[in-house]
Amino acid sequence: MAEKPTSGEILGVPYNFERPSISRMLSSYWQPGEGMLVEKPFGIGYTLNLANWRSWIVVAVAGVLLWQQEQSGSSGDGTTEDEPVEVIVDEESDD
Repeated sequence: MAEKPTSGEILGVPYNFERPSISRMLSSYWQPGEGMLVEKPFGIGYTLNLANWRSWIVVAVAGVLLWQQEQSGSSGDGTTEDEPVEVIVDEESDD
């Protein structure tokens, strides 16, 4: 029986299912000189390279959006967006 490869690429998307080590995990998220996206140390796809300044902008924008969502959800004015809505359908007959 042929052994299945634990890392490689399918349709241009990298995968790696080798057992991760701490050093490999840390070195994969901090790669100076590489682009904003780097291959994940475990799993399928790409992740952010925290040595690239663009990645920190993405993290900051995600944090601001999360904070904004939390603030709008706890406005305390008594109105919620999940209230039921009554829909009236007027069916016309062809008699």
